[in-house]
Amino acid sequence: MTAELLKHIYAHADIDQDEAEIILGAFKPKTIRKHENILRHGEICRHETFILNGCFKMSYVDSLGAEHVASFGVENWYISDFYSFLSEKPSIYTITALEDSQILQIFKPDLEHLLNTIRGMERYYRILFQNAFVSLQSRNMDQISATAEERYSTFLKRYPGFQNRVPQYLIASYLGISPQFLSKIRRRSVRK
Repeated sequence: MTAELLKHIYAHADIDQDEAEIILGAFKPKTIRKHENILRHGEICRHETFILNGCFKMSYVDSLGAEHVASFGVENWYISDFYSFLSEKPSIYTITALEDSQILQIFKPDLEHLLNTIRGMERYYRILFQNAFVSLQSRNMDQISATAEERYSTFLKRYPGFQNRVPQYLIASYLGISPQFLSKIRRRSVRK
């Protein structure tokens, strides 16, 4: 299972076999059951999570009790509240497994040690953060300027297969539309 993490790292940075063993030793494997949380609102995020298999949502609940999905995560992705992780402030998010999942977690002191001692890890995490920033900017621009239909079309292109793994009401929440409106969009797209 840890081969997937190494493959992910090798795609972005050069590390040798000794460094690979040190890196794998810093990540802790964990089995998470469907509906189990790896982070709850109000907790400080102490780890970053690499998903080996499974699916997660990161969401928050507003003052009226409505849930808003901020992101999803699947195989070979990280999921974490990076703001809470880096600032050590309580999270506004809850991260929940949507399927039984296998994950690898790294805690902040262990990550800091890797970043300070293995040059390739510093490059790897820089690239991850750059990619995350670009993705966030793209999503923000879609929310501002794209129609609901365009946002759904972009979602399907960026995340193929999600519509079969994630309940439609969660996809609607992620897109910032009602589940009923998403149903209308889906019916129209089928007719085309």
